[in-house]
Amino acid sequence: MPIVMARDLEETASSSEDEEAVNQEDHPCIMWTGGCRRIPVLVFHAEAILTKDSNIRVIGERYHLSYKIVRTDSRLVRSILTAHGFHEVHPSSTDYNLMWTGSHLKPFLLRTLSEVQKVNHFPRSYELTRKDRLYKNIVRMQHTHGFKTFHILPQTFLLPAEYADFCNSYSKDRGPWIVKPVASSRGRGVYLINNPNQISLEENILVSRYINNPLLIDDFKFDVRLYVLVTSYDPLVIYLYEEGLARKCTSKMGNRMVKRSLLIYV
Repeated sequence: MPIVMARDLEETASSSEDEEAVNQEDHPCIMWTGGCRRIPVLVFHAEAILTKDSNIRVIGERYHLSYKIVRTDSRLVRSILTAHGFHEVHPSSTDYNLMWTGSHLKPFLLRTLSEVQKVNHFPRSYELTRKDRLYKNIVRMQHTHGFKTFHILPQTFLLPAEYADFCNSYSKDRGPWIVKPVASSRGRGVYLINNPNQISLEENILVSRYINNPLLIDDFKFDVRLYVLVTSYDPLVIYLYEEGLARKCTSKMGNRMVKRSLLIYV
């Protein structure tokens, strides 16, 4: 959290009269960056939830840092912030340093934020996180920079808008095809089809050609999940967490499978 307490911390660090001045070298929750190391970044420690170290809490308490959680539960976030001395305010309060929300803020609300207030969403970040918007943006990049440059998705259709185009492709390749909700996660609502009649058109969905010959490890299907933190889009600043996940199916993927067995590989 850069900026949040920049002025107060800089004044504290430069004051020789304050006996409780923050030590730029030693405090585990502050990392000094920028020119002449004058920009404080608040560092969170996951183990503080268990240790309840009073030294970890002192920065949040001393500078009266606060947060609010809106339209989500986020018990882990609440525990981390509380362990670092932040106090929680009512969701309708305007006196806070961090807002953790389960939905995107409207532009007019973003414009009301002060320089010491942060939210956990970039404006319009759903352009990347929603499947329908990601698909549309990839198509746009294919048109702008060439199909081969951005050929990173199997053939995909957004239904019901592109239902006729999908049926035309289905007549040439009967699948299987994989169906996904445009704004879901964790595999919820995903299913396989072999006929357009199996698709419900009551809500927006993505239909993609199922990849029958994926990259395998010893004949096992797998995926890799990496965790990144984007702190700025301009300039682009991305932090990659040092650990990730590699998941592998428990059964081998054969060359010939019926629809029922395919479901275990979705």
